Amino acid sequence: LSGSCTLRTCWRKMPHFREVGDRLLERFNGAFKVMGGNDGKTLIPVGDNIKPPDKQDLIYSADSPDFCSANRKTGSLGARGRVCNSTAMDTSGCDLLCCGRGHRDETVVLEENCLCR
Repeated sequence: LSGSCTLRTCWRKMPHFREVGDRLLERFNGAFKVMGGNDGKTLIPVGDNIKPPDKQDLIYSADSPDFCSANRKTGSLGARGRVCNSTAMDTSGCDLLCCGRGHRDETVVLEENCLCR
């Protein structure tokens, strides 16, 4: 032994935020439902999935609540009365916010006495 030490530092770099979001969306779209096995350790796919999940797969055990219908238990008021943008094609658009049920455009003219002089 010479008595000298060599210090090596490794740095991990986070990927760009867009790349992280794309990876999450890809895994979210490929997620599948599982239920626990009788031994308490294994996961069994529910439905037509053939392969058991691995460490890279995104899985879930309960379906998401339906926020299109009113439900007191989840606190969802349903689609009625939601304000949407009829020209938008994103998440603020009426097709998505109204759950594909259609929508009605409404223009309201409000006159108030502002006590001007």
